[in-house]
Amino acid sequence: MKLENYEVHLPNYSIGDKIYDKIGPVCESYGKKVLVIGGKKALDAAYGKIRRYVDQTDLEIIGKELYGENCTYATVEKLRALPSYQEADMVFGVGGGKALDTVKCLCITDDKPVFAFPTIASNCAACTSVSIMYHEDGTFLKPHFFVRPVMHSFIDTEIIAKAPSRYIWAGIGDTYAKYYEAVISSRGERLEHFTALGVAVSRMCRDPLLEYGPKAYEDHKNGLCTYEAEQVVLAIIVTTGIASIFLTKDFTPDYNSGLAHAIFYALTSCPIIEERHLHGEVVGFGVLLALLVDRQYEEFEKIYELNKAVGLPVSLEEIEITEKEWEECMNRIPDMSDISHYPYRVTRGMLEEAMDRLKERVRNDDEK
Repeated sequence: MKLENYEVHLPNYSIGDKIYDKIGPVCESYGKKVLVIGGKKALDAAYGKIRRYVDQTDLEIIGKELYGENCTYATVEKLRALPSYQEADMVFGVGGGKALDTVKCLCITDDKPVFAFPTIASNCAACTSVSIMYHEDGTFLKPHFFVRPVMHSFIDTEIIAKAPSRYIWAGIGDTYAKYYEAVISSRGERLEHFTALGVAVSRMCRDPLLEYGPKAYEDHKNGLCTYEAEQVVLAIIVTTGIASIFLTKDFTPDYNSGLAHAIFYALTSCPIIEERHLHGEVVGFGVLLALLVDRQYEEFEKIYELNKAVGLPVSLEEIEITEKEWEECMNRIPDMSDISHYPYRVTRGMLEEAMDRLKERVRNDDEK
C-alpha cells in the first residue's frame, strides 16, 4: 500500500420542509438558466414548489423535461442533444434513483452544475458519486463512478412524507445492506484512510434503522415526517451516500457491494423483479442470505425481525421468485463482480445451505 495524491468530494445537503428557500443562496453563483429534468410523478409532486421558490430568486427555469424510463447511456445521449440542455447553466434533477442517476451521468460527465431534489427516500442517489447504469431491457449494466456528487441536494421532508411509503420501505433494506457488505468486504484488510472511514460511517446505515425503522415506516404511511422518520431518511439518503463515496474512492465496488447486491442483480434476469419489485426490497432479502452465508446468526436475527416488523421479504415467495428461477440464479451468483472482493469464495453450496436455514426460520416463525 502506497501513499497517493487524491481528492474527496463530500455531498452538501439541506433537509427540512422549507429548505427550497435555500435554492437562491446555493445555486445563483452557478449561473442563471435552469433546466429541470425528472420523472413524471416526481415533477408532479415537486415542480410547482420548486418553481415558486425559483421565482423568488434571480434564476430562470428555461425548460422542464422527463428524464425517460431507465438510466441508460442512450437516455443520457437523448438529453444531451436537447437545445435546452445546451443552453442551461445548471440542471435540477428531480425524482428517485434512476432519474437522479441519469442527470448525474449527463451533467457530471459534462462538468455542468447539477443539483438533486429527491422526492422519495429509497436510496442514496441524491448524495453519492455513482450512477447505476442499465441495459435498454432494464437489466443491470454497471456502476458509473464520478469524482464528485451533485453540487447540493435539497431534501424536502414534506414532499418525501407524501410519497408512496413503499419507497422508504425499500430504502430501509438497501441502507442496512451498506453496513454488512462494507464490513464483510473489508474484513481482515489493512485499509486506506478513506476506505476505513467508509466502513466506520457505514455503521450509521444500520443502527438508526434498527432503532427507528418500524416507527418511521408507520409514521411515513400516515404522511408524517417525525423525528424517527427524518432519522431514517437521513440514513437512507445522506449516510449511505457518504459511506459510498468513501468506499468507492478507488472507483471499484470492492467495498461498496457484496452478496446481497449480487443476489439482486442476478435476480434482475427475472422480469418480475423489474416489473413488480424495488431494488432495496430485494437487497433487503439478500442481506438475510448474506448473513447466513457469513454465519452472523445474531445479526441475521436482528434483520429478520426488522424485515418482519416492516414487511420486507423473508422468502422467495414474497418476491415472486420460483424455485427454478432461484436454482438458475445460484449458478451465476458466485461469479458476479459484487463478490469478487469477498474474503472468501461464495459457492453454490453456501447459498443452498443459507436458503435452507432461511426457510427453516420462516417455518418456525409460522408455527408459533
